[in-house]
Amino acid sequence: MEDLTELIISDGHPFSGRTHLRSLARLGIVVAAGACLVLALPPYSILPLALVAFVALALVLRGASSLRASGLGYMFGLGQFVPGLFWITESFQVEADRFGWLALPAVFGLAGLLSAFPALACVVAARMARSGLPPALSLATAWAASEWLRGHVVTGFPWNLAAYTLADWTVLSQAASVVGSYGLGFLLVLCASLAGLAFGRADRHLRVLRLTGAAAILVSVAGFGVVRLATSGPASDRGTQVRVVQPNIAQSAKWDETSRKANILRLFSLSARPGSFDLLLWPETAWPGFLAEERGARVMLGWLLSETGVLLTGSPEREKTGAGTVSRNSVLAIAPNGTILTRYAKHHLVPFGEYVPWRSVLPFQRLVQSLGDFAPGPGPRTLAIGPHPYVGVAICYEAIFPGHVADDAIRPDWIFNATNDAWFGTSIGPWQHLASARMRAVEEGLPLVRAANTGISAVVDAYGRTLAMLELGTAGIIDTRLPRPLSPTPYARFGDWTALALVLLAWVIVRLRLRLQKAALLTRKST
Repeated sequence: MEDLTELIISDGHPFSGRTHLRSLARLGIVVAAGACLVLALPPYSILPLALVAFVALALVLRGASSLRASGLGYMFGLGQFVPGLFWITESFQVEADRFGWLALPAVFGLAGLLSAFPALACVVAARMARSGLPPALSLATAWAASEWLRGHVVTGFPWNLAAYTLADWTVLSQAASVVGSYGLGFLLVLCASLAGLAFGRADRHLRVLRLTGAAAILVSVAGFGVVRLATSGPASDRGTQVRVVQPNIAQSAKWDETSRKANILRLFSLSARPGSFDLLLWPETAWPGFLAEERGARVMLGWLLSETGVLLTGSPEREKTGAGTVSRNSVLAIAPNGTILTRYAKHHLVPFGEYVPWRSVLPFQRLVQSLGDFAPGPGPRTLAIGPHPYVGVAICYEAIFPGHVADDAIRPDWIFNATNDAWFGTSIGPWQHLASARMRAVEEGLPLVRAANTGISAVVDAYGRTLAMLELGTAGIIDTRLPRPLSPTPYARFGDWTALALVLLAWVIVRLRLRLQKAALLTRKST
């Protein structure tokens, strides 16, 4: 252990002659550390590897210059994002003759761009540490800030945040209800960094202090989770019965005109299985056409419903305006008589999947060209769907954004996540996507029901626990009662301000400790 620690934190410019081999080994370690985060995420959820990743990063940054910190952070990012996003290649194989050649450039290009955020975090952490802030707090603060920026800059892409390594560790994930995913990531990095730096070049007193701090964070987070879950009560006490349909229609057949009738029949046959339900839930763009324009089809769908039943289904919509035809990716609420009760339009669109940003400048085209670019909806909305609990809708990609799935004006009773992960086959992508959605449930204190075309469909309670699930690549239904919502969590009330408050509190505690140490030192000198 000591030899490995010395290798990681040894001084010297990473590309100078005598230290060239040592520097290459250090770069290899930091790339491997980034890759450890992928194995710490679902579906693997090997949580100790997340700690290993940030322990290594904290050690390698010790005493680093800004240039060296930037390079090491960038390589850590490549180790994290290349394997973590490799599932994207699946989407380019749907029309392989047109887009297959773009698969690898897309992954490495996106990973290269996203790696700028860990690089920035490491530069900032190194600068703060040189200014006198403890290195563990420097790294945790800079990392949390870089993840927040990654979730907001340009269109934002908060995929595989550090906190998502805790999605399958339900006791530890409960703290997200207070500080959100960005704040929980701060605590994870701080805990790992304190533990890792305790094994670096530190005297006995400092080593004990760091290990005590790491243990205090772990005990506090776990203790909060244990108490919260112990007082949770029953998961489902509502009378609303839901049926989730997962048709398992391949993306290559989804819009194929010759497969249209078979696709509709599959949706009907699954929905009409014996059993009663109040809400029928179909995935994103489940209807292979413009359902709002097909009155007869909607009346036919009403036959599946009870007298007060409602179908929530994904369907594209289009509207003719003076500027041309506007298309939207929507979820429609259909009543038994075929009328559209209400609708929701996706507001956070996927770049190059649903629209081309800066189209007049960038020479790219969408992966799906048939409908043209989608237009965004107005934002999170709470929908009233007859006599049933109010629902907030998050379509596919929208579920990855902390704090952006529920309407602040009118709080919903549950979240419906309609998605189509058929683009990504049976890769790890859908598992990572589900982990994001589950964290939204914890943050908001709201149950989440997920209808996915090819999986993973799931019913998640307000604590992020999966109550029912349909595996990838299978067709089927889930019949269950809608889990109950909780009172608004601190994160639901205050959003990412809670994470900022957590960081500031940590800074205040550290500053007070440093002042007390300085005062004690002066007292000893005076005596």
